[in-house]
Amino acid sequence: MNALKSLIGDEIRVRGVIPFARFMELALYAPGLGYYERELKQIGKRGDFYTSVSVGPLFGELLAFQFVRWAEADAAGPFQVVEAGAHDAQLAYDILEAIEDDEPGAFARLEYLIIEPSPSRRAIQQQRLMRFSNVRWRENLSELRGRVRGVVFSNELLDAMPVHVFRWNAPEYRWDEMGVTLAGSDFVMTAMPELSIQALKLPDELLRVLPDGYTTELSPAANQWWNDAANALVRGNLMTIDYGGVIEELLNPGRTRGTLRAFADHRAGDDVLASPGEQDITAHVNFSEIRRVGESAGLKTDAFNYQSQFLTAIARDMWQRRRLWPADQVRQFQTLTHPEHLGRPFRVLVQSRGCVR
Repeated sequence: MNALKSLIGDEIRVRGVIPFARFMELALYAPGLGYYERELKQIGKRGDFYTSVSVGPLFGELLAFQFVRWAEADAAGPFQVVEAGAHDAQLAYDILEAIEDDEPGAFARLEYLIIEPSPSRRAIQQQRLMRFSNVRWRENLSELRGRVRGVVFSNELLDAMPVHVFRWNAPEYRWDEMGVTLAGSDFVMTAMPELSIQALKLPDELLRVLPDGYTTELSPAANQWWNDAANALVRGNLMTIDYGGVIEELLNPGRTRGTLRAFADHRAGDDVLASPGEQDITAHVNFSEIRRVGESAGLKTDAFNYQSQFLTAIARDMWQRRRLWPADQVRQFQTLTHPEHLGRPFRVLVQSRGCVR
C-alpha cells in the first residue's frame, strides 16, 4: 500500500465513511503525495493527458493578445493578470513572453500574479519564470480581495476541484450522497449515513422520471473559488476555460453515471478510486452554477462560448493587426479550434466588472 493510500485509509478508520469530495481532495492535493504534488509531468505526450498549453505557444499568445486588448479598453495605468492553476507555469511563460515581445508598452505596466498554495508547485513555477521580474505569488485569492484591476483567469482548474457525488434513490425518492470506505484493502463507494451538503434541487416532474441510480456531481469548491475571484476583481474580467456545460447538458438522460472520470496514460477510466495519487480525477464544470455565482457577486456575463469560437474571434483581430501566420501557428490553431480536437470539448466563460464594451 502506497503512502497516500495508507493516509486515506487511516482517515476512514478514524472518521468512518468520508465524502467523495474529501477522497478527491487527498488523491489530488495531499501535500507531498497527491497527484498534482508530483513532479508535474502529467501533461503532454509522455504524461496522462493533453491540454491547450501542450499544443504549443500559440494558445498563450492568443490569450495575451486578448488580455492586452481588455486592458486597453478598460483600464488606465498598471494592470494585473492573475492566474490560478498555473501547474508548471508554461502558460504563464507563453503569455508573458508574448506580451514582452509584441506589446512592450503593456509589458512595462504589467504585474503577473500566480495563485499557488503548494510550496512544491510554486518552486517549479519560480524556476521557470525566473527571468521575469514582474511575477508575484500568492497562496490564495482571499489575499487579493478588492485589489485586482485587470484579468483573473484559470485554464482547466475548476474541473479538478473536489466534487460531491449524489446518486438518486428512486424507491426512497431521495438523493444519497456517495462516500468512500474500505472493503479489505480496497476503496469502495457507499451511501453516506447523511448528506454533508445539500443535494441538487430539481423539479418534482424531473425527479419522478429519473432512473434509479442516476448520478450527478456538485462542486461547492468551484463555486467558492469563482466567488472569491469575483470579489477580488475591482475592475476587469474574470475568465475560465474548462470542460463542462450548462445544467441542461449535464443532466443528459444518456449520462446516467455522471461525468466523474479518471485519466492516466491518455486513457479515460471509470475507476476513480484506484491508485490514488497516480491518476487524474475530473468532473465537468457546471457553468450554470458558476455563472450564477458571478452574477450574484455583481459581475456581468459577457460571453459563454466554445473554445473554438472564443479563440477564432481573437485570432481574427490578431491577424488584422499582424497579417502573418507562420505554418506552425496554423497547425496549432487548427488543433486548438477543431471540434474533434480541443475546440468543442472546452467552454469559455467571461464575466466582468466595471468594463465598457
